[in-house]
Amino acid sequence: MDPRLDARWVNGRLRRGEVPTEAELRWFARGLASGAVTDAQAGAFAMGVCLRGLGEQGRVALTLGMRDSGRVLDWRLDKPVLDKHSTGGVGDAVSLILAPALAACGVAVPMISGRGLGHTGGTLDKMEAIPGVEPKVSEDLLRLIVAEVGCAIAGATAEIAPADRRLYAIRDVSGTVESIDLITASILSKKLAAGLEGLVLDVKVGSGAFMKTEAEARALAESLVATANGAGCSTAALVTDMDEPLCPALGNAVEVAVCLEVMDGRREMAPRLHDLTVALGGRLLALAGEEEGEGEERIAHAIASGAAMERFERMVAMMGGPADLSATWRERLPRAPVVLEVTSEQDGFVNAFDGEALGLVVVGLGGGRTKETDPVDPAVGLTDVPRRGQRVRCGDLLARVHARDEGAARSAMGAVLAAIRIGEAPDLGPLVRERVG
Repeated sequence: MDPRLDARWVNGRLRRGEVPTEAELRWFARGLASGAVTDAQAGAFAMGVCLRGLGEQGRVALTLGMRDSGRVLDWRLDKPVLDKHSTGGVGDAVSLILAPALAACGVAVPMISGRGLGHTGGTLDKMEAIPGVEPKVSEDLLRLIVAEVGCAIAGATAEIAPADRRLYAIRDVSGTVESIDLITASILSKKLAAGLEGLVLDVKVGSGAFMKTEAEARALAESLVATANGAGCSTAALVTDMDEPLCPALGNAVEVAVCLEVMDGRREMAPRLHDLTVALGGRLLALAGEEEGEGEERIAHAIASGAAMERFERMVAMMGGPADLSATWRERLPRAPVVLEVTSEQDGFVNAFDGEALGLVVVGLGGGRTKETDPVDPAVGLTDVPRRGQRVRCGDLLARVHARDEGAARSAMGAVLAAIRIGEAPDLGPLVRERVG
């Protein structure tokens, strides 16, 4: 074996400010998966990357090494295989509408999704809020659902990018989560292992996002797009606004309910959620060779016509959920036993949100996790959250808190009131702030 294919050699190069070679980074990724790299060596590597960086070629090499550390799916279908990834926000349930809408447009969507992280919700947690749904599916069942329905929203199996699973845990305890190089490799290794031909990235920026400034979001978007394209997957990104929740509900079952309303033809329930879904879908169809404006029209029609709902219902049934979800979801989705109203204490306009604080309210109610082993209550959350710029008077409804008990609800009410700021009418910016790639 080449003596340089050793964790101490790789970490030494990083310490000296050198970028390890492609062979060294691929070896390191394999070592993460096999256990040849120890936790201490992985922690030193993460810190070295965080402090020194890898550059574009190094990011591509690490991403491909982590992708190839496990199973890489090969679809060989007669239609494009596309997907979308969001960097995380509050009220962001785009995936639940976009995947079936794309399927209705003749696209295959093997959407490998994750759970909630920090103050942001997780797509798998939302899927599990539907009674009976089990998003952890075998590769055989994933292939069957994609073949018959066109889309599957599922969790990664243990065989998908095992190097990322190991390094992610190390980053969490070593204080290196914010490294753009490591974020890029983590996101893309899992997505590329799904065998995608095209990918659109929704990079959130604002008070409810991990990236608080446009400069941070742009840097991440450019890193993701350059790396994914360098790895052979046609990719683009939208930098999108997260200074207010994307839909008027925050939580698991309550967000699913909003998605089902939109797919039932009621776009007005969540216009920002609908419009971003259309924009992301149109961009994906453009990556597959269509004209972007026509792609957006096709996505909007799939939602308005009920075609997306029909695909979603079939997917849910194949994952263990009810076969009649479109007709019975109002009775089937779990409901919290206590619902209390938060009202405005002054006249004015909804000027700003502390989106992160609102997300943490949902976590505190039990709708998210503070550690990996925490159970999630699918029924709790917030509904009827207003839009920025909405006029309110003293006593008007600002949100409804859905909780397991009255004590938890009352504890959340003050935090909700503090997170919704009433004042002068704000200047409202665009939903899509920037396009990359």
